[in-house]
Amino acid sequence: MKKLADLFSSSFEKTAGLILFLALWEIAPQAGWVNSTYLSPPSAVYKAMIGLFQSGELSKHLLISLQRVLIGMAVSVIVGTVFGLFIGYFKRIERFLDALFQSFRQMSAFALFPVFILLFGVGELSKTIIIFWASLWPVLLNTSHGVKHVDWLVVQSVKSMGASRGFIFLKVILPAAAPDIFTGIRLGGSYCVMALVAAEMIGATAGLGYLIMYSQETFNIPEMYAGIVSLAIMGLGINYALKLIEKFFTNWKQDVSVGE
Repeated sequence: MKKLADLFSSSFEKTAGLILFLALWEIAPQAGWVNSTYLSPPSAVYKAMIGLFQSGELSKHLLISLQRVLIGMAVSVIVGTVFGLFIGYFKRIERFLDALFQSFRQMSAFALFPVFILLFGVGELSKTIIIFWASLWPVLLNTSHGVKHVDWLVVQSVKSMGASRGFIFLKVILPAAAPDIFTGIRLGGSYCVMALVAAEMIGATAGLGYLIMYSQETFNIPEMYAGIVSLAIMGLGINYALKLIEKFFTNWKQDVSVGE
């Protein structure tokens, strides 16, 4: 019984802010504090989401957006991790490229969107590239940071025992850098969702970003908020999935903590 009460208390603490926010959001338009024409209450947004889901529109836009995010993110994870490991391991190369990468990092994907359209058109390729660009830099730079801050005393100790470079890289450097790598991947995941909105608001005919923009242009405000909420739910789902993957690959940290 005590465990159940503790679980309920913990769940309430985690969701209290969200519940309060939704309650205020519902009350404000109903009480006339804000114009319900511009701020649809959650009940109206929920009805709009149900209607979109039953018509198949929400599923169509959600799946297309999810596909774009997963493709862009997968490419950024592969490229960012490989280059990050390489740059972090060879410190001299990192010193030459750090200023360049830091400069690229400051170039907003939104600012570069016109360049991507000029180079790649308004099709799927430009949308994938803007998502890739937005999520690449946190993955690459966090991976490089993780490798650079591996305890090299441990590396030298393992090397003195006759371990090969491959063994050191796979069994020492990669596990030690894994927390930083996954931090970068999770940051990249959140940047992916933000970039997706910009990519789908220009030159798209489907996706959650397109749904939000189209609903705003046709003044279907409940559906606009339904698209925004769906986008937030998708982002939370991606973050949760990445946390599970991180937990699977870094469970050795828990084992070490328990052992200590």
